[in-house]
Amino acid sequence: MQVKKNPNVDLNRNSSLYFVIGLTLVLFLTWRALEYKTYPSDNQIVELLDVDEQLDEEVPITERVKTPPPPPPPAAPEIIEVVEDNEEIEETIIESTETNQDVAVEEVMDVDDVEVGEEEEEISIPFSVIENVPVFPGCEKLQSNTERKKCFQEKMQAHIRKEFRYPQSAAEMGVKGRVFVLFTIDRRGLIANLTTRGPDPRLEREAARIVGSLPKMTPGSQRGKSVSVPYSVPINFVLQQ
Repeated sequence: MQVKKNPNVDLNRNSSLYFVIGLTLVLFLTWRALEYKTYPSDNQIVELLDVDEQLDEEVPITERVKTPPPPPPPAAPEIIEVVEDNEEIEETIIESTETNQDVAVEEVMDVDDVEVGEEEEEISIPFSVIENVPVFPGCEKLQSNTERKKCFQEKMQAHIRKEFRYPQSAAEMGVKGRVFVLFTIDRRGLIANLTTRGPDPRLEREAARIVGSLPKMTPGSQRGKSVSVPYSVPINFVLQQ
C-alpha cells in the first residue's frame, strides 16, 4: 500500500531555497565583518606646559686675578775685568809624509820581486747546456752526458723522497704548497748559495734541510775545467686526506 503525503506539509519541498538563502546571508555577514573598519576618535587631549616669559638667571660674580709681571733681567756689571791667560800651550808638530827630490830612497824593490796572484774567476754554467754535468754518487759508470743528466735527476728525486719530513706544526695548521729551492754545485762538488722561495717559512726550512743534506758530487766541467753549476728543484708539500 503506497503512502500518500500532503504536499503542503512536505518539509523537503523548499529545502534548496532555504539553503541558498542561508548561504547568501552567511556570506553577506562574513563580507561585512571583513570590511568593517574603525576610526580613531577626534577628541585629543593636549597638555600645555606653563613657562614663565622672563627667566631670571643668577650670574656668579667673578673676580679678575691680577698676575704680577716677571722680574727684570739682571743688569750687566758696570766694570768688566780682563783676566790675563799666561798658561803656555804646547803645540803638536805634525810631520809631513810627502817626499821631495832631496829625500833619498833607502831601498828600491825590483819589479821581478813582486808576486802577483792570479785570481781565478768564478765561472757558472747552466745545468742544461754544460758540457759535462755534475755526477751524482752512483752515476759514475755512465759515459754520455744525457745518461748522467737522467741519472742525476732520478737520484735527486730519490734523495728528496728519502729525506722528506713534513713539519709537524705546518701539518697541524694545514699549511701546504710548493717550495722552489735554488742552489749551486760549486767547483768542489759541494752545495752552495742555497736559497728557497715558498708559501711558509717552516716549509722553506725543511726544503733547505733536504737539499743541504745532498752528498758531495763530482763537479761539472766545461772544456776540461771545473765550473759551478746552478740548479733548481721544486718540492711539493701536500697533506694526504
